[in-house]
Amino acid sequence: MLDHILSILIFFPALAAMLGFVVNKESMRAYGTAVATIEFFLSLWLWFAFDSSVSGMQFMEHIALVPTFGINYIVGVDGISLFIIILAAFFTMIGIASLGETKDVKNMIITLLFLQMTMVGVFVALDAIVFYVFWELSLVPMLYIIGAWGGPLRIYASVKFFLYTFTGSLVMLVGMLFMAYFYYQATGQWSFAILDWYRLILPESFQTWLFVAFFIGFAIKVPMFPFHTWLPYAHGQAPTIGSVILAAILLKMGTYAFIRFSLPLFPDASVYFMYPIAVLAIIMIIYTAMVAYAQKDIKQVVAYSSVSHMGVIILGTFALNVEGISGSIFLMIAHGVVSGALFLLVGVIYDRRHTKLMSEFGGLASVMPRYATIFGLMLMASVGLPLTINFVGEFLSLLGFYKQSHILTLLAGTAIIVGAIYMLAAYKKMFFGVVTKEENRNLPDVNKRELIALIPLAVITVWLGIYPKPVLGPINTSVESVVQLMHEKAISQEAKERIPNLDILINKTSAKEAH
Repeated sequence: MLDHILSILIFFPALAAMLGFVVNKESMRAYGTAVATIEFFLSLWLWFAFDSSVSGMQFMEHIALVPTFGINYIVGVDGISLFIIILAAFFTMIGIASLGETKDVKNMIITLLFLQMTMVGVFVALDAIVFYVFWELSLVPMLYIIGAWGGPLRIYASVKFFLYTFTGSLVMLVGMLFMAYFYYQATGQWSFAILDWYRLILPESFQTWLFVAFFIGFAIKVPMFPFHTWLPYAHGQAPTIGSVILAAILLKMGTYAFIRFSLPLFPDASVYFMYPIAVLAIIMIIYTAMVAYAQKDIKQVVAYSSVSHMGVIILGTFALNVEGISGSIFLMIAHGVVSGALFLLVGVIYDRRHTKLMSEFGGLASVMPRYATIFGLMLMASVGLPLTINFVGEFLSLLGFYKQSHILTLLAGTAIIVGAIYMLAAYKKMFFGVVTKEENRNLPDVNKRELIALIPLAVITVWLGIYPKPVLGPINTSVESVVQLMHEKAISQEAKERIPNLDILINKTSAKEAH
């Protein structure tokens, strides 16, 4: 079974979703929770069977689809993708288990299971066409979730989300076709296998244009400034579960793709564009933090905060060293846990009051103490408090980029302080002071259904903040092989200097220890 574990993880939710059409409406919530729980335990089994000392791909499967053009079903997992797969399974499980939606629940759960298939497919695909198919298919369930269960502007928000991401994907597809053509020119054979492409060494001019093509597709998905304008609408209009999955998993597709495609395929272009992308990332961090501070809607505060933290992930990714890239991957997981929890918490209060305006609250700490405690913990994690999960990722990301530019890292670091300001200001407005609104005096605290989702997230936030090694270990091993591959493929002297040669560093360390 382990030989086909990845295919099972991909297609089991989709098969269960199709069977869900014949399940009774009253039983659908229990059915969906059971399916998502099985998927989560399968992902844990994958982690248990995963060899953390191996840097390459594991559990690979290969099936020829269109052999004439080198299109194959190739899947595999390494330390870079392993924990994002587990995160996707975990959030689907707790999302369905704690689902507060009452309208058309059956179709909602079926849609979420189809969405899970596409998410796992993106993170395990090692053929560019298979990757692209899953990447595009992920748009359809999210479009439906926003359009069918969203707020008053749901149609506008869903169409804007689709048009932005679909347009970027088409440009990315053109880049993929050119990569396959260059591989054909070099070897006489067509191939869309990403691991085959890793062996290609492209001229710097080709790298530049291909990097831009891939960058447009990935940057819109992240979303990076100035492509970020679709996200606040999508979050603002999406139902709670839509915002949770979007923030926790879907945004990570873009940052993951940078590490899987852009860095190892185009090392010279990655160095060439490092500073411009870092500037965009810092603008993301500062600008969206300021916009978040100006918001009156707590969900929009969390949405803009989400974009701001994605800027730190981009900064770590383009540090082009082990510390930065490992930190950015860890921060992807941390951001998924914390932002997903914050959107769940916003959903809790919205279910009770049907408003997200902070001015409608105040003094909630005395009315809903358990809610206030969990919200406070997640808020502290969001601003990067030491011993919480975000701190580890942010520290490593900034440490990695500090090796490339002290000044830009200092700018990014000071910008994170703004995050503490707007988050603490929002918490003060909602939870401190006296209860001024009569409607808030008898609000029920978090119930068992909501605690099922929130307590595991709170535990993970503290556990991985104190002891991140179980996750960081496998990530580091795989990132080291990516950085070494980049150094070996780099053509320009600047790229050779910017991307560390790990073989030399390891040999120096071994010599010092022996001495």
